[in-house]
Amino acid sequence: MTIPIRQSLSIGGYILRQKLRRRAKFPLLVELEPLFACNLACAGCGKIQHPADVLKQRMPVDQAVAAVEESGAPMVSIAGGEPLMHPQIADIVRELTARRKYVYLCTNALLIPKKLDQFVPSRYFAWTVHIDGLRERHDASVRKDGVFDEAVAAIRECRRRGFRVTTNTTFFSTDTPQTVIEVLNYLNDELSVDQMMISPAYAYEKAPDQEHFLGVRQIRELFRKAFADGNRRRWRFNHSPLFLDFLEGKVDFPCTAWAIPSYSLFGWQRPCYLMADGYARTYRELIEETDWDSYGRGRDPRCANCMAHCGYEPTAVFATLASLKESLRAARSG
Repeated sequence: MTIPIRQSLSIGGYILRQKLRRRAKFPLLVELEPLFACNLACAGCGKIQHPADVLKQRMPVDQAVAAVEESGAPMVSIAGGEPLMHPQIADIVRELTARRKYVYLCTNALLIPKKLDQFVPSRYFAWTVHIDGLRERHDASVRKDGVFDEAVAAIRECRRRGFRVTTNTTFFSTDTPQTVIEVLNYLNDELSVDQMMISPAYAYEKAPDQEHFLGVRQIRELFRKAFADGNRRRWRFNHSPLFLDFLEGKVDFPCTAWAIPSYSLFGWQRPCYLMADGYARTYRELIEETDWDSYGRGRDPRCANCMAHCGYEPTAVFATLASLKESLRAARSG
């Protein structure tokens, strides 16, 4: 199972409407961070490096919903921190899905057993569980033993109850084509998750581990070799074929970070979920007063090794819809 046809048609229709209105910049998905606190301290994450008083804050439900409504985005990815630590996270999800927003709740899954009864299956809702490798590799990445087994158990229970489950896997320089193949085979075949997202790690300035981020050449080689045996065609990715081509180095794209804006406790983050060059009070201010042309590989040195989907997947989606050939290719891959 890949992206449900109803969702694909809904997002396609939304993009067409924006084009007909001649909107140059518009959001596909909002990265919503209703808190920064987390119950893990992952080696490659810089999101929990905030003062204690900030880590204690929780975004009110009305504020979270209003931000998404203001943007008009049809999809929302709720991240953090660990969203399930928010006492009203189920209310946020409920309000957004009631508005027919497609919601992906990103989680390390440790709190799913305690929180699962607060959620109901919906075509507008999916769990997105972080799985950064098989048992040993994943537990090393999150710096805590036993997390992989708990996450797998939570995925199985969510699927048993009829929830849609996706995964998000980040790859580092410690990965090889074989480890990529092994974890994706496991998620695709053994756990039978609905979709998988993959991304090379972005070099967070405040991440505890600064030694294992990938460069562009390493990224392309890693994915080119991992995809070489044809597995790519059978793995259920939540990515366009052109984005996977991008990871392999077959095509190159400019960054369109404006298409996946990030809203947190501090406001609308410039320019993206991964970098913080100040904050805007409103979505309109973010779009109109950010110098978008100054970001991306070849423009800002901090972007030099970034190939993350939050910047480049939207470009691939727009390129797909602009080409009949690529649109048919995407439809066949689904």
